[in-house]
Amino acid sequence: MTNSPTVIVMIGLPARGKTYMSKKLTRYLNWIGVPTKVFNLGVYRREAVKAYKSYDFFRHDNEEAMEIRKRCALVALRDVKAYLTEGGQIAVFDATNTTRERRELILSFAKEHAYKVFFVESLCDDPDVIAANVMDVKVSSPDYPERHRESVMEDFLKRIECYKVTYQPLDPDENDRDLSFIQVINVGRSFLVNRVQDYIQSKIVYYLMNIHVHSHSIYLCRHGESDHNVEGRIGGDSMLSVQGKKFAGALKGFVEEHGLSDLKVWTSQLRRTIQTAEELGVPYEQWKILNEIDAVINMCHT
Repeated sequence: MTNSPTVIVMIGLPARGKTYMSKKLTRYLNWIGVPTKVFNLGVYRREAVKAYKSYDFFRHDNEEAMEIRKRCALVALRDVKAYLTEGGQIAVFDATNTTRERRELILSFAKEHAYKVFFVESLCDDPDVIAANVMDVKVSSPDYPERHRESVMEDFLKRIECYKVTYQPLDPDENDRDLSFIQVINVGRSFLVNRVQDYIQSKIVYYLMNIHVHSHSIYLCRHGESDHNVEGRIGGDSMLSVQGKKFAGALKGFVEEHGLSDLKVWTSQLRRTIQTAEELGVPYEQWKILNEIDAVINMCHT
């Protein structure tokens, strides 16, 4: 814990995975014991403007809408302050924050209340990734109730163009070289990290550099039957039984049948798990932390 809370400020055009990263990062930080909460500016905007009509709301020359959006940001920052005052340690400000003016507003707010600021910018110019994000996430957005996918795509792409007009990415060489931030480029193909200040920021960077934006499958499997299983003994480091070796062979067949290419396998450091993995014929990593995880609770689970 620290007496100097942190505000994580997301940056990026729409459909760049900011909200996804915000939620995943918040879940991770809470899991490691750091009280964290997301403040999504879109939620505040929908409260202020009940019925979304079109991308025109996001035009930089729409003065009325610009004023509404600024007021929403100030309300969200007020809630950030309340949360951090009440014992929260990290607030994630999930918004586009694409202009230097908006980021200066947030920096001034943080300075006034002695908060640290860490920026997370998602940069992506891959049209396939952007299109997939729009169709996977934005089609079901509250902004588009009961609208056809084609019209949603058209409106949202125009919304992105509205933001592009005034977008000022972080500039690590000149204007923003003194700020603490990470730039996530094309959903993790590369990264740029600048001025990490403390332990929490290093944890944030490490997590974001290992996050998977695209969905993937995780398979959990017990080792094959061991000699100690046959004898009814718990614990120890025995080898696989004859039946356990058959199980390992069947597991290999499952992997081959399902075409699990580029498979990454983790085992404990116990011989029965290593024997099970070796049968697969793929690289594997041994982790001490996986030794006997809640052994009694998980005895009958796969």
